[in-house]
Amino acid sequence: MLVKWLRVLTVRARPGHPTQGLLQAGNTVFACALGRSGISADKREGDGATPLGSMRVLSGYFRGDQFAGARRTRLAMTPIGPDLGWCEVPDDRNYNRPVKIPYGASHERMRRDDRLYDACLVLDWNIAPRRRGRGSAIFFHLARPGFTPTQGCVAVTARTMARLLPLLSDRTVVRVVR
Repeated sequence: MLVKWLRVLTVRARPGHPTQGLLQAGNTVFACALGRSGISADKREGDGATPLGSMRVLSGYFRGDQFAGARRTRLAMTPIGPDLGWCEVPDDRNYNRPVKIPYGASHERMRRDDRLYDACLVLDWNIAPRRRGRGSAIFFHLARPGFTPTQGCVAVTARTMARLLPLLSDRTVVRVVR
């Protein structure tokens, strides 16, 4: 890949495997994990689906003690502290936003023991405007071994993420297609 930055990352389901995908970045294709319900045009909170559509990469979070590659990017990257969470309750005023934990409503802990968010990019799904129940915490993050399903995110290996990060900007779009 001899490009300065990538405008589009195209994601599609792997034939015969709706929870696994192929991510095309320029002329290179990488394996990725998708949501446990595959790709959906009607994304809902908790359905486990990866939303069909185009989502801009906004910014990211990283664990500096675990993923040094996050420092080599044009994206605004924030270190993940032990008190960083992400609200997933549709009726909460901070729905689909970062929150400081402990937090009263249900939330996802960003500093995970399984290291999936050691490098985690926020996609603009349901960010502005936010619509209650249309899905929260749709990220581009690290995959589990074997590309097991996500809760609706797109996930790649740490090696792939380290390779892509220097080529991403806040103008990069993740386009999920069928």
